[in-house]
Amino acid sequence: MPNDLHNFNSPQALWLLLGVPFILGWAFIERKRRAVLRFSAAGALVAGGRGLRPWLTWLLPVMRALGVTLAIIALARPQERDSRVRDLSVEGIDIMIAFDLSTSMEAADFRPQNRLHVAKDVLVEFLGGRSNDRIGLVVFSGGAYTQAPLTLDYGVLKEVVKQLRTRVLEDGTAIGDALATSLNRLRDSDAKSRVVVLITDGDNNAGKISPLDAASMAQALKIPIYAILVGKGGKVPFPSGQDLFGNTAWRDVDIPVNPALLQTIARDTGGQFYRATDRESLKKGLQEILDSLERTKLLDGGASATYREDFHDLLFWAFALIAAELLLRATVFRVFP
Repeated sequence: MPNDLHNFNSPQALWLLLGVPFILGWAFIERKRRAVLRFSAAGALVAGGRGLRPWLTWLLPVMRALGVTLAIIALARPQERDSRVRDLSVEGIDIMIAFDLSTSMEAADFRPQNRLHVAKDVLVEFLGGRSNDRIGLVVFSGGAYTQAPLTLDYGVLKEVVKQLRTRVLEDGTAIGDALATSLNRLRDSDAKSRVVVLITDGDNNAGKISPLDAASMAQALKIPIYAILVGKGGKVPFPSGQDLFGNTAWRDVDIPVNPALLQTIARDTGGQFYRATDRESLKKGLQEILDSLERTKLLDGGASATYREDFHDLLFWAFALIAAELLLRATVFRVFP
């Protein structure tokens, strides 16, 4: 255990201790100037001895001086500083998430929810666990668009994710465009750890830039791409309108996937490939991505030490001594006249 270091927050208050001797001096002067009771038969009193009471009366000014001393020390605010210094430097990663909004994300192989619903829930949960990572969002289907630039405002970002839905953009799966847009957002970042997380459920079938060309761009920028393929593959239940009773009608649809393409992109850029067949595997994939990344300092926040105030006990005993002195002076050691 590290030793605690003691210091005063307001040491200038200790100069008041120079006045404590004057309290004792004033008590001595006051005792000498006090009126005495004249008695015609003083011999009988002298024969009886002085007893302890005259000596104990000196305890009163001593109590007062000690109480004032403790109060002054408390005023100087003694503290204990933990010798362990806490680093306030902010560490984080710059992450661009490329999120697939093609209609195939409506497939319900994650029943009772579809792929889009589960992916959004896991992504919101993922954002809730971040503290210093700058995260941005690119959405894509037939084209790719920046939904949110790199930000630390996770509250706003989570609300953006919750509002995502399919059938808003031109349909398709433009993986190459999504990667190029994400890389463009990271190009000017000065963070050592920059990464693109691609979340998709299909094969590239749209866009102007091929996925392998985008991977070459990532290699040049030294930005790894982590690809997560969402879905079980093969024939999956897909909504096909409503039946006579207004319920969603389902039919099995074979949605093309290309895990080999995503594996190549991840391997060539220094990232990793994950396959998410349920909620837990998707969540695990995102966490493993974070665990594999090297963190870098984005902001230098300095250092901080923990302090504990120690004046409370001193103040208590100061008031206790002064109160006891006043009580004894008014009762047991009361002097007449």
